[in-house]
Amino acid sequence: MGYVIATANMKGGVGKTTLTVNLATCLAKDYAKKVLVLDLDTQISATLSLMSPIDFARRRKERRTLRCLVDQIIYPDIEKKVSIKDVIQTSICNIKGLDLLPGDIDLYDEFVISDMLHQQAVALGEKEFETIWNRFERILIARIIEEVHDEYDFILLDCAPGYNLLTRSALACSDFYILPAKPEPLSVVGIQLLERRIAKLKESHEMEVDISIEMLGIVFTMSNSGNLLYGRYYKQVMQRVNQDYGAVKICPTQIPVDVNVAKAVDNFMPVVLTSPQSAGSKAFVQMTRELLQKLEAVKNN
Repeated sequence: MGYVIATANMKGGVGKTTLTVNLATCLAKDYAKKVLVLDLDTQISATLSLMSPIDFARRRKERRTLRCLVDQIIYPDIEKKVSIKDVIQTSICNIKGLDLLPGDIDLYDEFVISDMLHQQAVALGEKEFETIWNRFERILIARIIEEVHDEYDFILLDCAPGYNLLTRSALACSDFYILPAKPEPLSVVGIQLLERRIAKLKESHEMEVDISIEMLGIVFTMSNSGNLLYGRYYKQVMQRVNQDYGAVKICPTQIPVDVNVAKAVDNFMPVVLTSPQSAGSKAFVQMTRELLQKLEAVKNN
């Protein structure tokens, strides 16, 4: 049985998707792991980091995106059902073991879900609507991935910024989460907000199930610590995070500002493939090694 790991931050623009796709690629390419990336963000950044818009448009027309799987849970009476294996694209970027479940620009209608769950609550005589809602968010992503859960070493869930239904569902079914952050105060606030949200998520479900997700590590991205003035500012932020979470939770390697990382998106491939000798690529390789070491340490404790 492999690990389900979410990458999340309440704040957007922190390099979450870039981290996810490069980590996934390093795990598959350098460690021969079987990895599945799920794109849970309607901006479909992870999808377009691994396949071209033309390929995505074709798959969307064929109804082979995450939207189809979400619909089957929201509307269980759908006659023509598809398997998650019909939706997954294998050997993405020609890397054996690197698979993608493409996202969609339109994943669900929250009003429709609320109405469906309200009807369920009435039918079951459930007075607490929150109980029905919690149960649904707990099983949504878990049910989507259950068919292939044991076929992968890693399932990486690229969550949308903020705290929507899919993000909550992803966190509820994950073993660990990685928290990408920029070394700046607002990003630190994003860390704190997510920690509080996860604590509340565990509390709201504790009567029915034990949600045991743990932080695997904080990864600082878009670092410019080599700049003298920025370096001092960066150290102040790092001191705050160290005080709050301890050095053991912080990945020693920071992902530097690197134009090659941005250019890689134009090729619909991760930077570790397009520019393997770049500073950004080398940092992702080292970061992957550090996260695997953290996993090994957790397993041995």
